[in-house]
Amino acid sequence: MTQQYPQHQPGFAAPQQPGWGPPPPPKKSPAGKIVGLGCLGVVALFVVIGIIGALVSGGDDGKDAAATGARSSAPAAQEEGAAPEQDESVTDAEPKAKAPVAVTAKTTSFAKSILADGGDYTSVLVTITNNGDEPIDVNPLYFTITGTDGTKHTAELAVDENQIDTVTLARGENVSGTVTGKGAFTPKYVTYTDGLLGDSVRADVS
Repeated sequence: MTQQYPQHQPGFAAPQQPGWGPPPPPKKSPAGKIVGLGCLGVVALFVVIGIIGALVSGGDDGKDAAATGARSSAPAAQEEGAAPEQDESVTDAEPKAKAPVAVTAKTTSFAKSILADGGDYTSVLVTITNNGDEPIDVNPLYFTITGTDGTKHTAELAVDENQIDTVTLARGENVSGTVTGKGAFTPKYVTYTDGLLGDSVRADVS
């Protein structure tokens, strides 16, 4: 006997037959998860590579900047610390101008003349040169001799046979002769004064 179910009655739901009803949701494939994880890994890898590249390039830039700063500061330090280089085309020292009057003096033996008395005398061999433009006068009276004890001796006239002459020297001319002082002493230097009141020139006795 076939069982009859009433239909179209309010509040009555027909029982579901086996095998019928909404289909179950599809199961996610493991392959999809693997693909998703793989994409995230690739993105993370690129991010890590970018960070490493930025750090490396930043370090190189810092090194380059430091090297550039060191190179730029080195010349400045060299300029401050070292003395300025001289131009090789400029001579180190210009030749000194010659003095208008040059005097040299050397020890020499006293050559007694007939006008010398029996006392002691000390003579010095003197050479005087005119390097100036104006003529100069030479006279034994224009010389004095200073001893090692500081005593100044005026010239004794005509007591030495080799006494320096009384002359006028033009530019470039020179004359030699002895200047003699009274007494026995060790001469230290000779002083020549042009015209007695002019400029003085001193020469050490060698």
